[in-house]
Amino acid sequence: MHRSHTELQHDHAFGTDNRSAERRIGIVVAINALTMAAEIIAGTVYGSMALVADGWHMGTHMFALGITLAAYALARRHMRDTRFAFGTWKIEILGGYTSAVLLGVVGLSMCYASVERLIKPVAIQYDHALLVAVIGLAVNIAGALILGIGNGGDHGHDHGHHHDHPHTHDHDLNMRAAYIHVVTDALTSVLAIGALIVAKYFSWNFFDPVAGMVGAVLILRWTAGLLGACGSILLDREDGAALTAEVRSVIESDGTSKVSDLHVWQIARGKYACIITLVTNKDSFTIADFKKRLESRKEIVHATIELHYFS
Repeated sequence: MHRSHTELQHDHAFGTDNRSAERRIGIVVAINALTMAAEIIAGTVYGSMALVADGWHMGTHMFALGITLAAYALARRHMRDTRFAFGTWKIEILGGYTSAVLLGVVGLSMCYASVERLIKPVAIQYDHALLVAVIGLAVNIAGALILGIGNGGDHGHDHGHHHDHPHTHDHDLNMRAAYIHVVTDALTSVLAIGALIVAKYFSWNFFDPVAGMVGAVLILRWTAGLLGACGSILLDREDGAALTAEVRSVIESDGTSKVSDLHVWQIARGKYACIITLVTNKDSFTIADFKKRLESRKEIVHATIELHYFS
């Protein structure tokens, strides 16, 4: 059967429109902006450097969330730009990777500051510090709840697999990066509150830097996982071994065709492209026949097949 040029064409906008995620990130950025302004103004009026410092800390937090928001907006804006060979989804992954790098810098900075504070203790204004920690915790709990809506809250671990094909990764790494930023900030607030209460009532001031180091280690651990997940996609690492095996099995199902070269890589959430080189001794087979076999693998949205005949 011969197909027309038009029939062989298909849409290369493989990504999805994440306006809902954009809206949620925008709300969280707005909440952080209001909190930042309130803390800086209140700290200046009442002479609390702790409030002023936390206000500027909120500013750095907003910058990281802004990267997430910009990645969604750019991916959506250029979705139909044909210069992006496999769509713009990797803009979101690049945003997640950049956020992870910033998160790593925060973790290392916390670790350094905690060790310095352990070696050279300073006087702590417990009441001001507790107020800042409680405000930060409330803001970040609100942010985490907003970002978790519609995503099942599954951002810290890789459980977001397709039910029919468990090898398919469909979680949103850009949103996961933003979620981890908010959750780690909430975690440091919880640790700070606990450490400050212990230090205030038992005079165990070393608890404060120790809590900081615990928080830093957890942040760096989550950062490593996020960097690994984003980096693998950006470098087209073929980690879908189960899907690759299924593609090979489907293509070779007639018993006379053999795959000599196969590459499968992710190009969007839950979507993959593949390049297949195969040989067959049946000259009646066409590339269209093998592409039809791939239709059962819904994750494969773009396939390039090179066919060789032998006698």
